[in-house]
Amino acid sequence: QEQLEESGGALVQPGGSLRLACAASGFSLDHYAMGWYRQAPGKEREGVSCRSSSGVYTFYSDSVKGRFTISRDNAKNTIYLQMNSLNPEDTAVYYCARSRVEGSSWCTSSEYVELWGQGTLVTVSS
Repeated sequence: QEQLEESGGALVQPGGSLRLACAASGFSLDHYAMGWYRQAPGKEREGVSCRSSSGVYTFYSDSVKGRFTISRDNAKNTIYLQMNSLNPEDTAVYYCARSRVEGSSWCTSSEYVELWGQGTLVTVSS
């Protein structure tokens, strides 16, 4: 069975950092374009960062550009989201996603996501 499992969510103070992890099982991450989405209370789910299977193409939303970095460890079959300079607006449930298309531009909607993780909660508060 193909699954994605996120971890790393926590309560962190403004200005702090967190690294989220998404471990895949049942398939190899390096064959797919992957990404991270988030959903804040009362808001729609939005794409945060996505990358093509090769890593050549990446997408970052304007709100996280320069602060977040997506990466992949093939040996661990895991993708990561390094989040720095966190602020309260980053508070959300973060979801790992697998796309059914290549590239990174699919990150602007949820239309092309074919597999979701269960989510991990990130709370930024003092």
